[in-house]
Amino acid sequence: MSVFSQEVPVDLGHRKWDYPTMITTADSKKRVVLPVARPGDVFDIQRQGDGQFVLLRLARPEPEARLTRAQCLRAIDAAPLQPKMDWATLRELTREP
Repeated sequence: MSVFSQEVPVDLGHRKWDYPTMITTADSKKRVVLPVARPGDVFDIQRQGDGQFVLLRLARPEPEARLTRAQCLRAIDAAPLQPKMDWATLRELTREP
């Protein structure tokens, strides 16, 4: 059996018509829904004038690497916001007599 004997649709150009002109409405928070967008997509919005806008899909940002537990504990130890007094002293300074 030949690889070329499989049935192949002749009309492969139909995909370019899957997304016809769309009309969408902004809600009270100025949001619009784009049916072809996926969660996490980033768009550049360019104003063309006369009420026309062009949306350009940008490359998805790479997710930042998460800190390991050891890295997180080191960051907490190195943090500049360390208490300089004990709780008893803080209570005395902040409580009314």
